[in-house]
Amino acid sequence: MSGAVVKAEAPRASLVVRTAERFGVDPSRMLPTLKATCFKSSTPASDEQMMALLIVAEQYHLNPFTKELYAYPDKGGIVPVVSVDGWARIINEHPMLDGIDFEYAADGSSVTCILHRKDRAHPIRVTEFLDECIRNTDPWRKSPRRMLRHKALIQCARIAFGFAGIYDDDEADRITGRDRSEPRSTAAQRVREAMQPSAPAAHAMSEQADNIVDVSAHPVIEPEVISPEPTPEQLLSEYQLFIERAKDGETAALVLDEARDVLPPEQHATLADAYRTRWAAPSQTKD
Repeated sequence: MSGAVVKAEAPRASLVVRTAERFGVDPSRMLPTLKATCFKSSTPASDEQMMALLIVAEQYHLNPFTKELYAYPDKGGIVPVVSVDGWARIINEHPMLDGIDFEYAADGSSVTCILHRKDRAHPIRVTEFLDECIRNTDPWRKSPRRMLRHKALIQCARIAFGFAGIYDDDEADRITGRDRSEPRSTAAQRVREAMQPSAPAAHAMSEQADNIVDVSAHPVIEPEVISPEPTPEQLLSEYQLFIERAKDGETAALVLDEARDVLPPEQHATLADAYRTRWAAPSQTKD
């Protein structure tokens, strides 16, 4: 009889615990926080939908706290959406990546992505055409060539690396039937509405913040009455104030979510850090 001792493998930590440990978050607070910040829906996400999001986050090593990954509920499941920053990171972290090039049509009608793999002799080339991709949304109106470049990069990476089950925001719109081209209230106005029941501090915001909120409530305004458009830094300061004065974590999560449509990615990442510091980090003051 052999005297060898067989050691039983330690049970693997649950997906929730593994994800919480990865980001240094209290496991008991992680699911409620992600439900409030990562699901684009007026109805709360179910635990099953939340677990589906965590599976995608773990598979692709994406960080939902920094908006690399979020989701729309859809027919009991989810539509996982990866931001441009998230796509760039998973592409650059792929071990077979050996370089990326872009070719632009002189008239701006198309962009070609050329992706090189270390294990293949020939690069993968994908061309996306503006007239097939353009949408009536602010990002496409303001930066059509940049948006087309993102499209070409994502589609090329799918072919080169087999990324499946994740989408960009435009694709999620088509899947869920969302239409972002329709007029809507400003993010600042919706944030203020959510914070209305909070303490009087919410009414002590700067005059500039009030201007941002109230413009949409006055459809007829003489041009000279409108204040100059605030800079991203000024908007960031206002949203940081919203985060700090929010009455609870759910309201703060709404602030963070709505600010995504207003702030550039760099400023939104800074705001996400402020949110995590104020609401998502494990408590250090427990007795």
